[in-house]
Order: sequence, then structure tokens, then C-alpha cells
Amino acid sequence: MTIKSRSPYQHTTHQPGCLLRAGLFFLAFFACFMFTCGLSLLGYVLTPPPPVTVLIMGLDSRQGEAYLARTDSVMLLGVQPNKLQVSLLSIPRDIFIRVPGYSASQRINTINLLGELEAPGTGPELLKQSLALSFNIIPTHYIRIDFRAFEAMIDAVGGVTINVPYEIVDPYFPTDDYGTMSIRFEAGSQHMNGKTALIYARTRHMDDDYRRAERQQQVVTAFARRAFNPLTWVPLLQVFYQYVDTDLTPLQLIQIAPALLLSGFQVEQLVIDRDWILPGTNGPIPNYDRLIPWLSDHFPINQ
Repeated sequence: MTIKSRSPYQHTTHQPGCLLRAGLFFLAFFACFMFTCGLSLLGYVLTPPPPVTVLIMGLDSRQGEAYLARTDSVMLLGVQPNKLQVSLLSIPRDIFIRVPGYSASQRINTINLLGELEAPGTGPELLKQSLALSFNIIPTHYIRIDFRAFEAMIDAVGGVTINVPYEIVDPYFPTDDYGTMSIRFEAGSQHMNGKTALIYARTRHMDDDYRRAERQQQVVTAFARRAFNPLTWVPLLQVFYQYVDTDLTPLQLIQIAPALLLSGFQVEQLVIDRDWILPGTNGPIPNYDRLIPWLSDHFPINQ
């Protein structure tokens, strides 16, 4: 049975006028929105806010493991509005740095766990203090994210498009039940959902942790571009504050955006790899003599 319903508004002379008024209202709203954005960007340039350094911690944890986990990745996001500069630094998880209260240097991926074992919730602060002690960079904020949050945030923006530089084959990729599976990425541009992007960002058996850090930076920058779509803001903020541990407020998050936009999404990126490290007593350590000049150009340095 087919039921045809007729709207009481069909075939009336009021519809074109309603559509016209709705269209004019939308155009007026959009014009006001763009004008407000323009004024905000102008104010951002004329009176730049203070620099921001965000510690991004990717936890090697599954659902139910809370924050008692090692960091699978450590990044520093530097935003310097006075320079219209955005920088992203990846620190390898097996590098050793100084930690307040410890006589010996510690592997960086254990510092969050050390803090959480001392007092729940203090892992990020201990890592921030350690980075300040070792690199003279004081992170102003932190973001702590686990696997579930990573997938949800990528899905909230509709996935990311990644240019895979070469074929990647990993026959031993770890699964959630602590087994392994075989994965493969073909070279070329690929659109990835949250689950696929997480696999891409974590795989390392074909190459090494340094190339994996480069892939993680690819995903972060691709995500940032997608997050500028206003249609993603509501679901993204819902996911962000449901799954992500951070001390950033929504306003502080928004204040990071103009630097990305005004820089044309040009992010200065560095992965600390073999060219930037030296052998140490307990393991590899940063080559501070080489790193400090680059850090001074891209992050606020504590003198």
C-alpha cells in the first residue's frame, strides 16, 4: 500500500518567500560569522596571546587499564602566536632523560607510570617537570589519550587522509587480546577511519620507532586539518571531553586554532632519531648540543 501525503504548504504562494527569507538569513549569519572570525584573526595578529606548549601523551593502554600505563608516544606541540609558528616534536619512547627525585635518568615512556604509582593523576605533571629539567621547555598544558580515545577522535572528524610513503607490511601487529595479526598498507593516498589510523600510527616491525613517530605526526597534522570543519566541532568536543584527559579548556583549545590557520597549516616538524641522540649510561640520551638550537627557535625556552 502506498500512501501519498500532501503538505498543506504545497502549491502555495508562500513557499518562495519562505525560502528567500531563509536563504537571506543564512547568508547574513554566515557573513557575520566570517566577519567575526576576521576580527578575531586580526586581533590575534595585532595582540598575540602568550605562547603555548602542549604535552601530548599517547598511552599504551586498553579499556579498563586507566592511566597506569607507559606512554606509547610523546609529542610536544608548540604554538608561538607572535611568530605565527606551530611546531611538533616527537621524542622516542626509549630515550632516557632526567626526572626530578630520581638519581638516575629514566626511560621517558615510564615517567607517566612512575608518577601514577606515586600518586594517581600526577603522571602528566611528573613528565612535564622532567621535560623542563632535560630540555628547558615547560609544557603549559597536557593531553593524555589512549587507544579508544584516539579512534573516537579520528572517527569524530570523519577519518583522515594519509599519503602512505611506501608499502608497509607487519606480520606481528599486536591485538587487543595480546595476540598478533598481519597488516598491510599500500603506498599512496588512503582515507582511514579511527581503527585503521591507529594501526598505521602504531605499526613498527617493518622499520623502527623513528619512522613510526613520523607516521604519528602525519596522523596528527591530518587530524588538525579535518578538525577545522565546523560540522565536526560538536561531535569532536563531545568525544574529546568524554575520552581524553586534559587540563585544556574549550576556550584554550580554540585559541590554538588561529596560529594553525594563519600559518597555512605549515607545521615545523622534528622527530628525534639517530641523528639527534647519543649513547648514555643507561641507554640513548638526547644530543642536547644539537637539539637546543632547534628547540630555541620553535619553543619558548626556560632560561
